[in-house]
Amino acid sequence: MAIASTKTKVRAKPVARKASPKIVSKNIVVESILTTPLAQQKVELVERKGIGHPDSISDGVAEAVSMALCKMYLERFGEILHHNTDQNEVVGGQSSPKFNGGEVLEPIHILLSGRAITQVDGERLPYSTVAINATKEYMKRFPNLDVYRHITVDCLIGKGSLDLIKNFEALKDQCRTDGYGNHCLLANDTSFGCSYAPYSETELVCLESEKYVNGEMKKKLPETGEDVKVMCSRKDGKINMTIACAMVGRHISDGDHYKSVVEEMKERVLDHATKYTDYDISLDINHADNPSTGNYYLTVTGLSAENGDDGSVGRGNRMNGLITPYRPMSMEASAGKNPLTHVGKMYNILANWMANDIVKKSNGNVLEANVRILSQIGRPISDPETCSVQLFMAPGADFNKWHKEAYAITDDWLDNIGKVTEKVVKGQVTVF
Repeated sequence: MAIASTKTKVRAKPVARKASPKIVSKNIVVESILTTPLAQQKVELVERKGIGHPDSISDGVAEAVSMALCKMYLERFGEILHHNTDQNEVVGGQSSPKFNGGEVLEPIHILLSGRAITQVDGERLPYSTVAINATKEYMKRFPNLDVYRHITVDCLIGKGSLDLIKNFEALKDQCRTDGYGNHCLLANDTSFGCSYAPYSETELVCLESEKYVNGEMKKKLPETGEDVKVMCSRKDGKINMTIACAMVGRHISDGDHYKSVVEEMKERVLDHATKYTDYDISLDINHADNPSTGNYYLTVTGLSAENGDDGSVGRGNRMNGLITPYRPMSMEASAGKNPLTHVGKMYNILANWMANDIVKKSNGNVLEANVRILSQIGRPISDPETCSVQLFMAPGADFNKWHKEAYAITDDWLDNIGKVTEKVVKGQVTVF
């Protein structure tokens, strides 16, 4: 990958937008990248794990528990206390699905782990009860799952490291606020977040197809479950899409009924997908089905987790809802990390907002933007160790102008990183 000679690095000279002087400097590097934008490359692979996939269930539960703890801390103490609930396991159960019925033989087990503040000034907090209740409430979104019979929940969330907490308190005393009077919040990990913009047509087809199957289409085809996985492969001008969709046995009478559901689903998904691309699209649904041997993707609950399929936090979609091997990706799980100081969450979200803003405001001058942000543990989250911005410029676009615009946008978002916390706590950000 070649880098244009017009590379620009800006450290301590902020864009003048406010009267107060800067104290916190930022390591923002803006580059023009000379490579072929993804949409113009010959091959592209994209994956989306739907909300009922075991890995997505793990992400959803982790985030629900974190949000419930945030609410408890805010109500009791007026601030979000340290916690990270980005560790849990969905352990698959056992079931016996059938046409017109079936039953769950062994429940899905959800094991919660991670760290949290469990007591303050000697007062023990109901963190475990809060976490278990949040898990059950989250699982109620799956209409064919009975949370009282089909799942069990165990909470092993432990107390955070006392040494780490004391270390952060000491560092906070030494930490300067910036020139705008913002409270100094310190990164609790050395890690990076990254994202890109915009979505390619293939990415939009993949993302929106799953949302459609688990959204509007359910009104027409209640036989389809929530465990949906979409894989898209684009080769030149054609997208090949493969969907695995758990079917709900009690809503399907026999093999002919099953076949008609698959055929109608295929027609509806293809029709919906054409809203997002002019590429030719082919679609296979439940490719492993074999009616001659009676092999169908049938479930009792609409979730493969009922019959041996397991899930873990961070093994599925990235913050923007996709798995994209042709794009920058962080291995950090965004779900469940605290939305105040954990850069594994904060920087993935922020990088996504930065990249989208840059592309949107460029009015076509920037074809694609990649953003990567690296923290240092104990360093203010608004002052990253490195913030790398890579721009894929349109032919004839003035990079000397747009590197300044990209810097200004990036700098402004770092100044306002608290918006990440605000929106996450209000439930306005999807992290998987």
